Amino acid sequence: MSLVKLLKKKNKKLLFTTPSHAQKFCLYKPLKDLYKIDISETDTHNPQKALNKAEERAKKIYKTVSTSFLTNGSTSGIIAAVLCCTMPGDKVLLWQNSHPCHLNAVRLAGAVPVFYDIKTDPVWGVPLKTDADLIEEYIQSREIKAVIITSPTYEGIVSDVRAIKKTCEKYGTYLIVDEAHGALYPFSERLPESSVNIADFTVQSLHKTAGGLNPTALLHSMCNLNIKKALNMINTTSPSYPLLASIEANIDYLNSWWGRRKLDQLIDELEILRDECENCDFYGDDITKILVKIQGLNGNELSEILFDDYGIEDEKTNEKSTMLLCGIGTDKKKLKILKNALKSISTDV
Repeated sequence: MSLVKLLKKKNKKLLFTTPSHAQKFCLYKPLKDLYKIDISETDTHNPQKALNKAEERAKKIYKTVSTSFLTNGSTSGIIAAVLCCTMPGDKVLLWQNSHPCHLNAVRLAGAVPVFYDIKTDPVWGVPLKTDADLIEEYIQSREIKAVIITSPTYEGIVSDVRAIKKTCEKYGTYLIVDEAHGALYPFSERLPESSVNIADFTVQSLHKTAGGLNPTALLHSMCNLNIKKALNMINTTSPSYPLLASIEANIDYLNSWWGRRKLDQLIDELEILRDECENCDFYGDDITKILVKIQGLNGNELSEILFDDYGIEDEKTNEKSTMLLCGIGTDKKKLKILKNALKSISTDV
């Protein structure tokens, strides 16, 4: 039985167990329906068995050695991956401006961080891709046990993960890819190639672009190390089964005909936006990250105009450009409003 079906099943047992709200005592009314399905590790429900089956199905969908559901974001996946493949004193190579969880993971593992830098695009003000030759230089000179890269970046810049993995294999180094912003990649050939079947470990945040609830995520493994042992070290023994069930439903939707069609429609609309906003410049490898510039405005000015005059908030801005994040829940109406705003600003400047 799947987690989704399990939570729909009516319980006939009288439970003197946790959680103490007993699926009836609701303290926060907006979450009344959530209380009803918030179960625990009871013999009556046996949710762990359903979770194991759900992760097995996910593994087949992604074609991985293992796929683990995460309810503490990609952060927990990065930490588990580093704990799994390193020992105290091992050296781990990471980008000096990476997400804080990368360095935290290295510290928790008792490993030694070694930092590399990435050049910034002078026109767009965003970090460029991680270069495989640069990674090899560090691995050769520092005896690196594991490498952590971010691909795509926040702004949608994608690295050549295959080339980096080939380099890592040459030296027996593990590759961990923070693909938090690339959870849609496995479900469309019109998006960049996912690292899921390339890197030793790949983390994806379902809540960023794939329609998931905060902070649902996935940890994929393509090696035979025991990632569950590492996850057990950092995960709670009282997980949120409603959140875990939402992950199962999320994956099933993305992998369905309806999900893939919805994603195709999103990409179609984003292509139309780019074509029709003729006075805007766009950049990046991932079309779902609208990295945009308008002549005569810097990134901060464009961000302020969109927010103050059009009621549109962007995801991230620098002095050169502005990035607006799109995902599976970004509909045609929303994009039309943005398109009209960008066209109007282009006309006025």
